[in-house]
Amino acid sequence: MTAYRHEYKHEINMSDFITLSMRLNAALKADEFARADGAYEITSLYFDDVYDTALKEKLNGVNCRDKFRLRRYNNDTEHIKLEKKSKRGGLCLKECAAITAAQAQSIIGGDIDFLAAQGGVMAELYSRMRAGLMPKTIVRYTRSAYTYPAGNVRITLDYDIRTSPAVYDFLNADAVCIPACGGTILLEVKWDEFLPDFIADLIFIPGRRSGSFSKYAQCRIYG
Repeated sequence: MTAYRHEYKHEINMSDFITLSMRLNAALKADEFARADGAYEITSLYFDDVYDTALKEKLNGVNCRDKFRLRRYNNDTEHIKLEKKSKRGGLCLKECAAITAAQAQSIIGGDIDFLAAQGGVMAELYSRMRAGLMPKTIVRYTRSAYTYPAGNVRITLDYDIRTSPAVYDFLNADAVCIPACGGTILLEVKWDEFLPDFIADLIFIPGRRSGSFSKYAQCRIYG
């Protein structure tokens, strides 16, 4: 059963990144999407409306909010996800549906009638798009990820964050994306009921506190 999860974000520097990478590589299992170098690329297409409601809710710290995105990994267009991420207080929930490249291109082009009959998050996207939601911006970055079964822990390090307002390029591996977020490296920690003590010790960096950094919000500065 899908459940809400704890999620904490920390902005870190390159020295922190090197330290954490050494610790995590030694102690935890790498994510299934990882390439031989231990990392992988994520390309997401975020949705918002003409009033930038999702952006404003994030910037204003609204506790109950939702955002929709399309997501693919590395240069693979065979496995694409439609995701709805919900925030309720300090907890997060992600609902997903697998879609094809043709369906993704149809959604980007506004041809969405097929979504209505699908149910779940796809039907909800249909309703939201009929009410004004639209593709807004591409966010692309490199991620190293690690997992631990107890507590269903997932730790990610995101870097080389880039963006493009050219939403029709979502499926284009060669699309031009400009550097964003000033070189920020983002540590994210997610878990269910508990975070094992040794994991908390692994990721501890003196002077680093959790924050509300949003790749989408930061990338919207560029369009």
